Amino acid sequence: MTFVLSELEPVAHAMADAARSAILPYFRAHDLATENKLDDQDFDPVTAADREAEQAMRGVLRHMRPHDAIVGEEFGSTAGTSGLTWVLDPIDGTRGFVSGTPTWGVLIAASTEAGPVFGLIDQPYIGERFVGGMEVARMTGPLGEKPLKTRTTQKLSDATVFTTFPEVGTKEEGIAFHRVASQAKLTRYGCDCYAYALVAAGQVDLVIEAGLNAYDIQAPIAVVQAAGGIVTDWSGGPAHNGGRAIAAANTDIHTAALQILKAAM
Repeated sequence: MTFVLSELEPVAHAMADAARSAILPYFRAHDLATENKLDDQDFDPVTAADREAEQAMRGVLRHMRPHDAIVGEEFGSTAGTSGLTWVLDPIDGTRGFVSGTPTWGVLIAASTEAGPVFGLIDQPYIGERFVGGMEVARMTGPLGEKPLKTRTTQKLSDATVFTTFPEVGTKEEGIAFHRVASQAKLTRYGCDCYAYALVAAGQVDLVIEAGLNAYDIQAPIAVVQAAGGIVTDWSGGPAHNGGRAIAAANTDIHTAALQILKAAM
């Protein structure tokens, strides 16, 4: 089945607007309660903002696209009949959210079985929104609207690389990442989904992560690739089901980093 931008983009924006309204009253609130999804050995927080934002987005879909399937971080999967699935992460970077840093984001992807066809990354607090897919790659923010275009950096030694956590994933995955990072010009940590937006905006060259879920990566895939970048898993295959992912500004940087990752694993 074929889907067109004019059908999907207004729905994505409506969901992002609904999520903004649900989330912002909780951001930097001193009485924000958090729950831990994991045991006492680790901390994976969830808040009322996460849940209310996803419910708000699901409400938009019930009204505008009732026959589409949904996969959401907080409320799981809902079957559909249209052949399209909306993949939702209401707050990607809840650890940053509860810490008060404005680097978390709302992730929305429209996907088929082959992967995402359209994606949106929204940072409600600073008012930036990045969209990509179906021949569209643009952002809006405090300085207005502009196209998204990835960098043309060719050498890893000139590259800036991001990952969310210094340990990356398993011990092996961490070693592989740090071998890439040791050859890059600059390594930065944190930012969660916002790092992918920076790749699409031409600010940085690489994001390398592991242990992802589909809702963590599908919107970034669509946005980065629409801006001219490339996103794969660490073997060069599709990354839309989660796991290990590398997002690169161009094929030169992707190839250089991928060779190191493959050799280290």
